[in-house]
Amino acid sequence: MAGTDASKPTSAVTDGPAIILIEPQLGENIGMCARAMWNCGLSDLRLVRPRDGWPNRHAIAAAAGADDLIAGTRIFETTAEAVADLGYLIATTARPRDMTKRLLAPEDAAGELRRRGAAAGVLFGRESRGLHNDDVALADAVLQMPLNPAFSSLNIAQAVLLVAFEWRRAGGGEAEAGLRHPADTRPANKAEMIGLFEHLERELDDCGFLRVAEKRPTMVRSLRNALGRADLTEQEVRSLRGVISCLATKRRR
Repeated sequence: MAGTDASKPTSAVTDGPAIILIEPQLGENIGMCARAMWNCGLSDLRLVRPRDGWPNRHAIAAAAGADDLIAGTRIFETTAEAVADLGYLIATTARPRDMTKRLLAPEDAAGELRRRGAAAGVLFGRESRGLHNDDVALADAVLQMPLNPAFSSLNIAQAVLLVAFEWRRAGGGEAEAGLRHPADTRPANKAEMIGLFEHLERELDDCGFLRVAEKRPTMVRSLRNALGRADLTEQEVRSLRGVISCLATKRRR
């Protein structure tokens, strides 16, 4: 749909959520995602292991003028690295998962993203098979579109546009009342949460709690989900890690 007004200045919201594409396959799809983001004023695009490498001429062509966004796209080797600086993460998936996660409708997700600003991000999976369970386990909530249950698969750019449009329709990057934290702390980011997860898992491996190899991945995801739902602050993460260290030290004596 045509409608670009070249007389208006190009602008993007710098405190909008990050859009993270996990192992995107086609450069054209990445470019169309960038175009959808730019339509709605979003500018933070992150790619995890794009299949055809980066930069990609097909992405540049499909972006149809979203050149600044393409130029600023960041590449990461792992999902954990891509979301390390974020405090709140939503995963998009059309498939039911064997996890306890808060389920959000698009308008509810938009409200959460507005409240969290640039500290939030949205995960989108591979075109062929979506997100891996380990990616979903990092998220604080899951977004599912109310689509035809018999045919709910979307092109990745369509999914990005729906999320970005709901975010913009909810009011863009304007601040709203949200969680309040003491002045000397803040919401924990994903790097701090992953540090907590890995610290706990190391000690649980050491004491034998995770000794059954075939059950370990499910148990680890369950623990990560439970801790993730707690919406911990940076100070609370440090306190919990201190508790884990203390218990482990006493056990080794």
